[in-house]
Amino acid sequence: MAIRSLQLLRRETPMLQRDSWKPFAVALLAALACTCAAGAASGAPRKEFLTEKEIDLIQTNREIHSRVKLYLEFAAARLKTAEERLSGKESEPGDPFEFFTPEDMLDGYYRILESVMINLEDAYQNADQVEKPKVRKALKNLKQSTESAITRLEILKKIAEEKDKEALWDLMNRAIDISKGAHEGAVSGIAEESDPADKKSKKK
Repeated sequence: MAIRSLQLLRRETPMLQRDSWKPFAVALLAALACTCAAGAASGAPRKEFLTEKEIDLIQTNREIHSRVKLYLEFAAARLKTAEERLSGKESEPGDPFEFFTPEDMLDGYYRILESVMINLEDAYQNADQVEKPKVRKALKNLKQSTESAITRLEILKKIAEEKDKEALWDLMNRAIDISKGAHEGAVSGIAEESDPADKKSKKK
């Protein structure tokens, strides 16, 4: 199941004419190198990081900007749930995250960002003139989402420290690192291939 989620975007992303957008690729690949090293170091079996409903939504939204938007919504939901768990709020009956700990939520957030980065980098490098605006839209969404997430994660990290939750504190740091890497990649990608409409408005 975990392999299914991670490969979902990659398997169905259209393979288009390759373009060399190096700043974005370099930033993302550097962050991904860190994520792979962290995953290898943990060695523990990992739970499925998407619910069945989330997987169905991803499968029915094939375009990169739509999928990235969904993934980022799923990631934000995990941060919200982690925050609620840490504040003592109990889950409602039928909550898909009912039996998940704050640590599970942070691991899920991390793995969603990991999947987004891998597949955005692939879509970015293979985008033609038709697909570029969709990739650009996804990058802008990623930039805005990670800016918000980093602020939220820093607050949650302090709570984890106050509650002396060492494992959760480590996961917070890992989530902050991948969020910063994703944000840096998004900023580089947006700068490298700015929106033609933006260029026209600047000339006026």
